[in-house]
Amino acid sequence: MSTKTSFRPSLTTVLKASTVAGLAAMMLASGIPAKVTNSYAEAVKIDAPQVASFANVVDAVSPAVVSVRVQSNVNPVSDDGDNSFSFNFGGRGFDDLPDDHPLKRFFKEFGGQDGQFHGDRKQQERRFGENKGRKGHLRPTSQGSGFFISEDGYIVTNNHVVSDGQAFTVIMNDGTELDAKLIGKDSRTDLAVLKVDEKDKRKFTFVNFADDSKVRVGDWVVAVGNPFGLGGTVTAGIISARGRDIGSGPYDDYLQVDAAVNRGNSGGPTFNLNGEVVGINTAIFSPSGGNVGIAFAIPASVAKDVVTDLMRDGKVQRGWLGVQIQPVTKDIAESLGLAEASGALVVEPQAGSPGEKAGIKQGDVITALEGDTIKDPRDLARRVAAIEPGKSVDISLWRDGKPQTVKVEIAKLAQDQQASNDTEEAAPAEPSAEQALADLGITVTPSEDGKGVTVASVDSDSDASDRGLKEGDKITSVNNQEIKSAEDITKVIDAARKDGRSKALFQVETNDGSRFMALPINQG
Repeated sequence: MSTKTSFRPSLTTVLKASTVAGLAAMMLASGIPAKVTNSYAEAVKIDAPQVASFANVVDAVSPAVVSVRVQSNVNPVSDDGDNSFSFNFGGRGFDDLPDDHPLKRFFKEFGGQDGQFHGDRKQQERRFGENKGRKGHLRPTSQGSGFFISEDGYIVTNNHVVSDGQAFTVIMNDGTELDAKLIGKDSRTDLAVLKVDEKDKRKFTFVNFADDSKVRVGDWVVAVGNPFGLGGTVTAGIISARGRDIGSGPYDDYLQVDAAVNRGNSGGPTFNLNGEVVGINTAIFSPSGGNVGIAFAIPASVAKDVVTDLMRDGKVQRGWLGVQIQPVTKDIAESLGLAEASGALVVEPQAGSPGEKAGIKQGDVITALEGDTIKDPRDLARRVAAIEPGKSVDISLWRDGKPQTVKVEIAKLAQDQQASNDTEEAAPAEPSAEQALADLGITVTPSEDGKGVTVASVDSDSDASDRGLKEGDKITSVNNQEIKSAEDITKVIDAARKDGRSKALFQVETNDGSRFMALPINQG
């Protein structure tokens, strides 16, 4: 009888056999690897949406933009012929300094008992050099930016960059330095034109002015210039506003941009994305002196005409009307019966001016020029300036509550004439006998010359005080009617009230000129 013995492998044996069999099968299927390599993660890479670049614009316009370096004569201290040398110590003379002042002790010790430098002429020359008859040295005094506006080397920049210069150097974007001469400048628009005098008659890369009537607030712009002398610096931003008046002159009509503009950018161009000049960087608003994102550029439409005149004649010819004007406020419009607060109120026509010859009078409101509505005094000044001298134009007026039209032959604006002028208040004078105009918050007395009345006092809580009327001011007319007494004022005001007007127009004269103000008359 045979005995059967059963063999049962252990779990460990089974696992070992399975592992060996698995590895053998894998090697038979894929072959034995020659080397085992480590696995690494890839660097992060994101496919971002394509963003527009200014590089193409910059590449195209950069050769046309230059840095402008200005040199001026620095004159030495002049010799007044008395063999003396003196200083001004902060507005005080030498003798005003205390006896123990270190400067006074120094000059007495080394210069003489009276603090002056005396002695032999040759000794003085050795100390300070011979000043008399010697010209000053040309030294760098300012720097700015500019750009070529023609292939033959005409360059546009700012007047304030070159105004005091005797020698000018332009540095191109490749570092080439070229001498230039001043062709002409215009202080009223702060523009100037230089010309590079190249002997080899090379042709320069130049840019054109854009049609800035198509420029919209929010459009991208690129500013290129020479901030702080760095040269070839590009910044970008948008048009922030149009028609800015910064008080620099009667033709203010600036573009406001938020591209970074700093000192040295003056005269440099601001481009649109087509590479055209939409403005010329001129000023910045900055409490600190650095960029805060508020820069002002002369619009291309203004610069184009001025630059053309400067290139042709070296000066700018402007039309001249010859009337002193001020804005039409809402109160003034209401007092005159105008539907809108627009136009330019004539304070006074200048004697012998085209305006006076055409019959324009005090109190007239100029509402349109050649049928185009006048927005404000700046608008009138710009439009008249653009008219060729000798041309006759139609000017629409508002006078005595009715529209009228006069024909005016525009004259040439001389250098010492002003396009417009706003007046300010004068110092008060002592009043004599007083008469009350309680409703207006003022008291008046007859004027010494019999024309108008003098303001004796002004209630500080009155509308008259709020609008700037002061003691000593002279009221010459109310609603364009001459007055000589308080009773005359009362009559005119009563008539205005009967016509349903709530304000009356007062013409006020000060030492600085004449202006109009509208005062409420519906009290009481």
